[in-house]
Amino acid sequence: MNYSPLTPLDGRVAVVTGGARGIGFESAKALHECGAQVIIVDINRELGPKAAAELEADFFPADLTKSDQVTKLAADILAKYQHIDIAFNNAGIAVNVPSEECTDDQWHQVININLNAVFYCCRELGKVMLKQGKGSIINTASMSGVISNFPQPQSAYNTSKAGVIMLTKSLAGEWAKRGVRVNSISPGYIGTEMTKLGMSQSDWYKYWLDMTPMGRVGEPSEVAAVVVFLASDASSFFTGSNLIVDGGYTAW
Repeated sequence: MNYSPLTPLDGRVAVVTGGARGIGFESAKALHECGAQVIIVDINRELGPKAAAELEADFFPADLTKSDQVTKLAADILAKYQHIDIAFNNAGIAVNVPSEECTDDQWHQVININLNAVFYCCRELGKVMLKQGKGSIINTASMSGVISNFPQPQSAYNTSKAGVIMLTKSLAGEWAKRGVRVNSISPGYIGTEMTKLGMSQSDWYKYWLDMTPMGRVGEPSEVAAVVVFLASDASSFFTGSNLIVDGGYTAW
């Protein structure tokens, strides 16, 4: 997909967490094609630099579940670029385990990465944008924050993503008059490394396709296009919105 005609982002600095692969990398690529200076943030010190090099982007390693590292990340990016215009808070994981077997560690791991880390990034990158009086924050939620998936068990994941949607709405209301827009994207089943693990289980995959009106999984590029839209002035009257990109799964 050629993203650049959608809307220009020249001169803007865009931070993408979880940008080493999947939706994060494709979105970083889309933002780069539209003219943004992209910073890829990831805990993976092997894939992260390779992804950044492919896009002529910067790579900043960070464990986003550690708030002090997120504070330093925001300060380091600001020191180098003087402004931060776009933040795509995308890093996340899923754990598929029956709830009665879910350990404390598994629960905390999912909540820490999928929700707490998103809050830390919103807070620290948002502080920069609030001082600027402008900026666009985009959080990766999931259709799993709106519905409870079947047949795979994932109560921690569903809960974390519902939290991201409400966090997004809360911040949007607080920051709208101060120039910072906050929206979320809720992908359905997208052909990424994480989803492909589930696709390898034929009973899960058949159900996913049967329950998706379009009858297929989505492509990362189909989510990245929405990221570009929310990052740009084309979405200037959008804040507090949760855009579901699921091929119609939640329509039934």
